[in-house]
Amino acid sequence: MKGTAEGISAVLFFPFFMVKRIIIITYLALIIIMGAATIIEKYQGASFTTTHIYGAWWFSALWAVLTACGVVWLVRQKVRRWSIVTLHASLVITLLGALLTHLTSSEGIIHLREGERTDRYVSGMGTNEMQEKPLPFTVRLDLFDIEYHEGTQTAADYVSRLTVSTGKDSVTTAVSMNNVFKSKGVRLYQSSYDDDGHGSYLSVNIDPWGISTTYLGYALLFISLLWMLADPKGTFRRLLHSPVLNHKLTTLLLLTALHPLCLQAAKTLPHETADEFGHLYVLYNGRICQLQTYAIDFTKKLCGKSHYGDYSAEQVLTGFIFFGDEWSDEPLIKIKGGALKSQLQLPSHGSFNTFFRQGEYILGPLVEEFYRGQHDKIHKEAADYDDKLQLILQLRQGRPLKLFPFESKEEGVGLQWYAPTGKYPQDMEQERKEYMHNIFGILYQDALAGHHAHMSEAIDKMAGYQKRYGGMSVPSSLKTRAERIYNTIPFATILFMVNLSAAILSLFVWRPAHWVMWLSLAALTFCIALRWIISGSIPMSNGYETMLLTAWLIEVLGLISCRKFPIMLTFGLLMSGFFLLVSHIGQMNPEITHIMPVLNSPLLSIHVSVIMMAYALLSITFICGVVGLLMPRKAEYLHVLSQIFLHPSLTALGIGIFTGAIWANVSWGTYWSWDPKEVWALITLMVYAIGVHQRSLPFLRKARNYHLFMVVAFLTLLMTYFGVNYFLGGMHSYA
Repeated sequence: MKGTAEGISAVLFFPFFMVKRIIIITYLALIIIMGAATIIEKYQGASFTTTHIYGAWWFSALWAVLTACGVVWLVRQKVRRWSIVTLHASLVITLLGALLTHLTSSEGIIHLREGERTDRYVSGMGTNEMQEKPLPFTVRLDLFDIEYHEGTQTAADYVSRLTVSTGKDSVTTAVSMNNVFKSKGVRLYQSSYDDDGHGSYLSVNIDPWGISTTYLGYALLFISLLWMLADPKGTFRRLLHSPVLNHKLTTLLLLTALHPLCLQAAKTLPHETADEFGHLYVLYNGRICQLQTYAIDFTKKLCGKSHYGDYSAEQVLTGFIFFGDEWSDEPLIKIKGGALKSQLQLPSHGSFNTFFRQGEYILGPLVEEFYRGQHDKIHKEAADYDDKLQLILQLRQGRPLKLFPFESKEEGVGLQWYAPTGKYPQDMEQERKEYMHNIFGILYQDALAGHHAHMSEAIDKMAGYQKRYGGMSVPSSLKTRAERIYNTIPFATILFMVNLSAAILSLFVWRPAHWVMWLSLAALTFCIALRWIISGSIPMSNGYETMLLTAWLIEVLGLISCRKFPIMLTFGLLMSGFFLLVSHIGQMNPEITHIMPVLNSPLLSIHVSVIMMAYALLSITFICGVVGLLMPRKAEYLHVLSQIFLHPSLTALGIGIFTGAIWANVSWGTYWSWDPKEVWALITLMVYAIGVHQRSLPFLRKARNYHLFMVVAFLTLLMTYFGVNYFLGGMHSYA
């Protein structure tokens, strides 16, 4: 980017066609290089790509050449629409801000123990050029504190309480996640802490020119993107009045789901007693929830469903707790065909005992080899089955059953939930220890003897114990009811089948399918609201929740636009059904957990929701592309319809990406770290942006070429959402 002004002057003398050719070559080169860099990073590490690719002079030079040629192209094209001028100007300003950050900013780390003070920080961490640099003030760590969600060891926030002194003046402040201290051009961020909890690492960021310039670029970008949609003379408004849209279109998709049959167990508690046991609270996944939730997850991980034959998840769980020997012979673990099944001669459905022969654990050697680095298919399968068996072993040892709250007076302990076989605090009364140790023995004897009424009384007393000693950690009645409703109704499973079936129905009758979509939206809204109530945070924190949100947004878009564009009813049902199907098939974790402290920011909510809106819109352009290629007679209609959704999707994608950059800057002091997720989001934006440059790229004016491009472009979105999560990893991986 250095020398951009000189580059513009030189390029002005290039032949016009050469400028265009340089733009295309440089643009594509940057996309390819960034995509390749994310793969290289997986094997060589982030420091390698940061030094040899993203931080290399030639990478900056490519951006400078692209910027210079882009400016010349706009000047020579005599572009007079101010929305287009300001949009491209915002990109130039943003790149200038990145250059200023690269040239003038400084980053480093302060490490302080409680009571220590310093007026220096260390820059160049992780390199051979570490050096101490002065701060314009003195900072002292008074106390480092980890705030926990009530009754758990799940962190709610990390807080460094500081005293900052400048001469005779001093101020006390707290630095925590998403809470930055700023003074004299220096920003301090909470970064990490010592294992003993009495020391803290603070990130230091000094960027006097880059941030303000970059934020100016972001602001102008947001305004310009929205302006382009509202501009009466703009392409988007012109497309909305296209006469081509008077045509109608239909398409067809049929999907079926197969449901494997589970066998049934021999002995367990009656449904009513097991259900009472499921009403108890337990510390699970870092939060206090009903035991029913743990039972459902336990059962799903073993046999792939939330029930086993006619037995509920609570009956499966209590079966393993109270009738462990019988259930160890129960063939509820489905064993897929493959090399492992053939090598070990395993049945199609195995029990816990299936994996033990003559007292030896037959998976043992393969599991050991897996953890030593052998990750081929057979070793991965062995590790997967080992995980299932470990769930059973841990349950039979009582370790997951953290049912008993106790508030200890010991330093750093406080209110915690304990299992009957766990280690208790020293200040716990002997009577309480005996109760925790003995209660399951009493329940076990009642279960064996069939004294279910007496067992119910003991369970009621356990529930009273939890409410008496659990304090604020016990979920409210609203949360409890919400979780039981959520556990009872498999929303994603039902709705994906309903939506895909309604998509077929919409091809023949419009009105019933329209009402089905309204009902589906209401049910999905209810599902998302339940997750919000249960977790206490907006459900956008993992892949499963963003799948639900994307399906919800697609349904909203479909209902808003289907009266003007009837095909959107079919597309909306089809794509929302697809996203719900993806969430249903088990590749994403649906478990509800407390959100990480760094993610607890309103900027993150805006970032994720706007990005998901963009993905929903882009998925519709993909469907338009596929149908346009399969049905050439309707290609022109779909060409226009696809562009109508492409423009707002680019607006949402641009706003979403750079809102995320602002959140990252607020959270940890850098608005762009070249993480694989960030890079692929930028690649997706750049690839789809090609689709709106049909004036400069005449080949896209032909409907077939445009649809083919949009289908191929969708691969970048899939890579951004799925590929990064499952193959590349990084800070944004939430598979």
